[in-house]
Amino acid sequence: MSTNEAGRSSGNVTAEEIVDSSARENAGTSAGARERVGAGAPTADAPFAGGRVDLPITGMTCAACANRIERQLKRAPGVRVAGVNFATGRATVEYDPEAIGVRGLIDVVEKTGYGASGIASATFVVDDSARGSGSATQLERHLMRQPGVVTATFNLASMAVSLEYLPTTTDTTTIRAAIQDFGYGVSEVPDDVPLGDFEAEARAEEFRGLRRRFIVAAALSLPVLVIAMSHGSIALFDVWWINWLQLALTTPVVLYAGMRFYRGAWAALRHGSADMNTLIAVGTGSAFIYSVVATVAPELFMRAMGPGDHSMMTVPVYYEAASVIIALILLGRMLEARAKGRTGEAIRRLMGLQAKSARVVRDGVESDVAIEEVVPGDLVIVRPGEKIPVDGVVESGGSAVDESMLTGESMPIDKRAGDEVFGATINRTGSFRFLATKVGRETALQQIVKLVQDAQGAKAPIARLADVISGIFTPIVIGIALVTFVVWFLAAPEATRLADAMVAFVSVLIIACPCALGLATPTAIMVGTGRGAERGILIKGGEALETAYKVTTIVLDKTGTITRGAPELTDAIVLDAVLDERELLRLVASAERTSEHPVAAAIVSGARARGIELVDAADFNAIEGRGIVATVEGRRIVVGNELLMRESSIDLIDAVDARRDASHDQAHATIAGTIESLSSQGRTPMYAAIDGRLVGILAVADTVREESREAIAELRRLGLDVVMITGDNRRTAEAVASAVGVDRVLAEVLPDGKAREVKRLQDAGAIVAMVGDGINDAPALAQADIGIAIGTGTDVAMAASDITLMRADLGGVVEAIALSRATMRTIRQNLFWAFIYNVIGIPIAAGALYPLTGWLLSPMLASAAMSLSSVSVVSNSLRLRRWNVRSDA
Repeated sequence: MSTNEAGRSSGNVTAEEIVDSSARENAGTSAGARERVGAGAPTADAPFAGGRVDLPITGMTCAACANRIERQLKRAPGVRVAGVNFATGRATVEYDPEAIGVRGLIDVVEKTGYGASGIASATFVVDDSARGSGSATQLERHLMRQPGVVTATFNLASMAVSLEYLPTTTDTTTIRAAIQDFGYGVSEVPDDVPLGDFEAEARAEEFRGLRRRFIVAAALSLPVLVIAMSHGSIALFDVWWINWLQLALTTPVVLYAGMRFYRGAWAALRHGSADMNTLIAVGTGSAFIYSVVATVAPELFMRAMGPGDHSMMTVPVYYEAASVIIALILLGRMLEARAKGRTGEAIRRLMGLQAKSARVVRDGVESDVAIEEVVPGDLVIVRPGEKIPVDGVVESGGSAVDESMLTGESMPIDKRAGDEVFGATINRTGSFRFLATKVGRETALQQIVKLVQDAQGAKAPIARLADVISGIFTPIVIGIALVTFVVWFLAAPEATRLADAMVAFVSVLIIACPCALGLATPTAIMVGTGRGAERGILIKGGEALETAYKVTTIVLDKTGTITRGAPELTDAIVLDAVLDERELLRLVASAERTSEHPVAAAIVSGARARGIELVDAADFNAIEGRGIVATVEGRRIVVGNELLMRESSIDLIDAVDARRDASHDQAHATIAGTIESLSSQGRTPMYAAIDGRLVGILAVADTVREESREAIAELRRLGLDVVMITGDNRRTAEAVASAVGVDRVLAEVLPDGKAREVKRLQDAGAIVAMVGDGINDAPALAQADIGIAIGTGTDVAMAASDITLMRADLGGVVEAIALSRATMRTIRQNLFWAFIYNVIGIPIAAGALYPLTGWLLSPMLASAAMSLSSVSVVSNSLRLRRWNVRSDA
């Protein structure tokens, strides 16, 4: 017998058996289990019906350790019997799964100061199209109640269920069966296949399956709908066998295309719940069964139509109610499956940023190796324009490195010996060698990948309002229908009681058909997302709209979101009376033109924007971390920081020609004040010297977008708290925040810190929308309740977000929030219209007016009422096509 089989077949034991077993295995084992004997402990005649688990314990050094763990386990709520065997290193616990789970037992052991070993993990990709994501939480609870399951996490983004379990108690076959028993399709992820690839293929297969069923349903439903809408006015359809034709067309729709809904309804029923599948199954199933009976045995219903000659009449059938509803719902599920198939794009794009190979030096020989072969301690060479393959520390050389994928800041970071570099960042200007320190899953890029995965998996499923309502509404409707049948069967004349009871029963079910309820949310979301696309707002699905409606706090990334995301020349201050601004820019930009540094590019771009023609420079030299030196038209140009000026023997005081009559202190104050003023405005100042004399100060900055201030004011008008977050220094951050009207600033925050700050706001009760554009924003975008990416940013940010703005305009954030509110308002209205007909129609269909008027609602009128509610819902949703942000003002 295998260990696994032994663990599962051991069955329930009494306290005495546990103690006796422990005594046989180790004389020093704790006798604490005996405390439970005789005090209501289960016996062989009354076995304990709860859970039993054997936990492998680590860290025990003596029998006293076993006693300590045992005492703590016994005190845990829900624990019936606990015995710890020091010799075998195992704790045997009987517990109530409703009060505590395996994870809780392990937590008790860990809090006592010990650990639990032997925990295995597995991942399953599930197909929830037959149930709906509203059951995600229930699935986790269902799995956590299975013996031996430690944790179960349902990642809605990837539709993957990740589990930890005890192999001594359960196995993957048992877990798979538990998932299938709950009503999901399931496939296990092989160990040698990347989860992202497996998920993508599983989602693609799910989409293909839904598409096949939709095509069948649509093709067969169309002629049925045409026949039904003709109402006998088309001679071609006025034949005795027309109902048999409809039966032949509808049967494959119900038994093939719609079978997933009936299975889902059955699974929900077995677990004591009801969802949209229940409504779909009851509505379409009753219409189909009634129509089949009316086709096969029409005489059962003839009497219910009253006296008269029925020889030339046909009993009304409602095949279209079954087939068309199934086709429409399959269309919605198919579109949802396609959206789910894109949820793994953020991870795949992040992985695509990584370099494929690295140039390493081993035993004095340079060679290119695959990124997977780099190990800590390798000496790696990086040349200009290349991606840095792994994390490490610079050993020799230097360069300016673009770390925007980590920090979000457009300004490159100068690197020299001793500085850290990070994988997937881009080397801009020079060459250097570095020692690899972190490879594989330890690199900064892989940590960002993990942050995105964790944040996506931690998102709580948004409650489906229709599912919540159907859980209450469906049992009530079925109960009313059954009561109606019984009452009519007992009260109607004997000759017609079966027919009358059946007509009333079916009328109640048909008028309560979920068509309008099923359309209430998806039609509004479909129109709302379509309108958003017309306005340049790409919304990834209904959940994004539902969540955006609840947002209370907007977190705005600074760089590329509030600002333009690239340095621009903002100031050119002339300190020499001989030069003017254009001549200063001409000489400096000509010198900088050879440089690859983004600051140099900003100066060159600023000069060209002013219509200044540049000339070639000679003797160009980029000095790491300081600036540049070059010769332009025979004049020596030096541009850089104060350190470079001092190294070039340039006096920052005596060179101020514009203040020749000023004292030394006044001249110093002038320059210091200028530098301080520029820095306080979030600008980066640089000195410019010509032929050994300081002639000007230039400044570059990431400038604020023109529309940012107005958009932030609008967000506040919507009642939202606005927070700015950035990896930049606090002085620059506060300068930008002041310019756009943001009071709360989170500065010097790195990628993992951004996600933590968002989480901190959520823990304080805020519903958070994160707006960003960079790779570094991806973890925060995923962590937030709603992620909004600026479309001019990176593909990774867009893939990790819920909403993408196709224009670089914060006004799109205002529109996205306002559109979500309008859509949710429409959904609430739709639900009202969907139910008002039921509130009025169900009592009439049940025969409430019959004692007073003698009028009984026929299934045909019930179908008409049902159709009218659907028309009202769709018409109300279509009003969103004319929505604009001003209409909500």
